[in-house]
Amino acid sequence: MYKLGIDVGGTNTDAVLIDEDLNVVAAVKNPTSDDIYTGIMGAVDAVLADGGVDRAQIAQAMLGTTQCTNAIVERKGLAPIAILRIGAPATVGIPPMVDWADDIAAVCVDALVIEGGFEYDGKRLAEFDEAACRAFFEGVKSRVEAVAVSSVFSTVRNDDELRAATIAREVLGEDVHVSISSEIGSMGLIERENATILNAALYDVARKFTEGFAASLADKGVTNAEVYLSQNDGTLMTMEHARRYPILTIACGPTNSIRGASYLSRRDDAIVIDVGGTTTDLGVLSHGFPRESGVAVTIGGVRTNFRMPDVVSIGLGGGSIVRVADDGSVTVGPDSVGYAITERALVFGGDTMTATDIAVRLGMASVGDASLVADIPQDVAERAMAVIRAMVEGAIDVMKVSSDPIDVVLVGGGAIVLPHELAGTAEVDAPEHAGCANAIGSAISKVSGVYEALVDYDVTPRDEALAAARAAAVEAAVEAGAVRDTVEIIDAEDVPLAYYPGHTNRVKVKAAGDLA
Repeated sequence: MYKLGIDVGGTNTDAVLIDEDLNVVAAVKNPTSDDIYTGIMGAVDAVLADGGVDRAQIAQAMLGTTQCTNAIVERKGLAPIAILRIGAPATVGIPPMVDWADDIAAVCVDALVIEGGFEYDGKRLAEFDEAACRAFFEGVKSRVEAVAVSSVFSTVRNDDELRAATIAREVLGEDVHVSISSEIGSMGLIERENATILNAALYDVARKFTEGFAASLADKGVTNAEVYLSQNDGTLMTMEHARRYPILTIACGPTNSIRGASYLSRRDDAIVIDVGGTTTDLGVLSHGFPRESGVAVTIGGVRTNFRMPDVVSIGLGGGSIVRVADDGSVTVGPDSVGYAITERALVFGGDTMTATDIAVRLGMASVGDASLVADIPQDVAERAMAVIRAMVEGAIDVMKVSSDPIDVVLVGGGAIVLPHELAGTAEVDAPEHAGCANAIGSAISKVSGVYEALVDYDVTPRDEALAAARAAAVEAAVEAGAVRDTVEIIDAEDVPLAYYPGHTNRVKVKAAGDLA
């Protein structure tokens, strides 16, 4: 039996076949198409031909896609939604979508803040106004495809959110998509609400690409495969889960690369540098999984606080344009020839000097026709490489948490442009199949579950609270599709909150296991 892993990037769509012993059977790159699917199916055709395996023997297919990210950034395909916040009178000072740009705020048909919600300790803030909730949904009937529901401190108690969701389905029908903030974001009402709104607006996008991907695989004869989508924590989710929580696919590309780097390099802790055609993403591999960002993340101009990988991106890639100024100074990027590198780069007969041309000129890479870059002066090439080195070393310094040297794993098709001697590093590794690490990461990913809560240790003893959190995280992983016997705790946080009364702590536990 085989696994098929696919990852859609801005320049290339990568595909790999992995056997039951997790050996890479075949790996290919195919240009990403404007419609996404043409590129995906081209990659599938190529990897199946290269691997020579029976399509009926593919048991699992995993996809990492940029479609949700693109939909938000480009403001395309977003569903009309209604927004209900439960938190009056305490939260009326800042209405929903208060700082959103007009072009994306247009997804909202109507919004309302009603009474209800809870305090930090679970005590009721105000009684839930069920009549106002029902009247609101009656007013948006037939005008919306999805609903976003948020409530103050719903991460502590989500009773009101669940009741509102029930009423929404009673009024709008069982088929309406309802996103509730307690299932999506973390502490902080506005950022959590923003993430929930985006999740609701992505409903139609998620439905189309999940159904389209499954149908496209069937058209290619891959009919026996369970299909999964990559999440941005380095794990997988079912198609049903992806339709409920499409926002969790955002930034899955870097996480796939980090997971793939871990597998290929046999490292659990390192900085992973993923070099594409236009940008370079740096992430941290911690205990075999991507390190999560500890700050709010802006997506398409919207500030959110749902889980995201801690990634730094710089404008450097294999297609980055290299320019020489009149004074002899050299710049690299941030603009790039992107997917047109095989037409525009000098080594391929083009007329634009790129970072790839510099690497070939210095003997660091062997692609294209080296004779076509022989005219690049040695000193120009060396100055360009010094710029590249400085950009990467600066980004490494940003990602490190101490001055100690750290291992670095280079992945991505553009990694040939980076030197292997970098300041602040212990060892720089560029493993075999590094160019398709993102697709490999998608194929070998596990399934995760997360539990997060505020706990007062004066009420619930610490040991008891942590044990309950671990058990809840395990159950969440199993519910998401993991085999119970393979689930293990991969991360746990226990953070005191000084600004809360008593001994209140933020407890967060993450578990992961193998697919069933």
